[in-house]
Amino acid sequence: MYIDVNIIDDVYFWEIQVFMTRGMTDHVWIVMMKAMRALTRYAAAGIEETGLGLSDFGVLELLLRKGPLPVNTIGPMVDLTPGSISIAVDRLVAKGLVSRVESAEDRRVRVVALTPRGKDLIVSAFRKHSGQMKKVFSELSPEDLRGLEVKLKKVGKRAAALMEQKG
Repeated sequence: MYIDVNIIDDVYFWEIQVFMTRGMTDHVWIVMMKAMRALTRYAAAGIEETGLGLSDFGVLELLLRKGPLPVNTIGPMVDLTPGSISIAVDRLVAKGLVSRVESAEDRRVRVVALTPRGKDLIVSAFRKHSGQMKKVFSELSPEDLRGLEVKLKKVGKRAAALMEQKG
């Protein structure tokens, strides 16, 4: 579309800017969602080759990074409902990958920790996953990666804040 800038008044110009900005944010969201779907499919395929599902990988990776945690704090950190995290922890306990014990401070709380077998598995699985992610992002420079990280955090924090205001 060609617009003759000589006949655009200030109001019309502002309306075009608003439309283009709104259209741009919608387009960025679509591009981001497509990229995330492709990235998730690629990551999930690699994770499943280790014998883990996405939720089990998420729980094990969290425990590797954060150490032993109460069951009720794990669920929200890996986007699992209370019922789903209970089932996931039961499954991981049955496989001998995590232990679940009463908290010394509060007997109502169950603390989940990696077993040596679980630690070995998640270290190996995460090493493979990390290699896959390096391949995905290999076309970006370190500066590009840092910029992407900063911008995604900013967008994520804004969305979380808007969700809190809504809730």
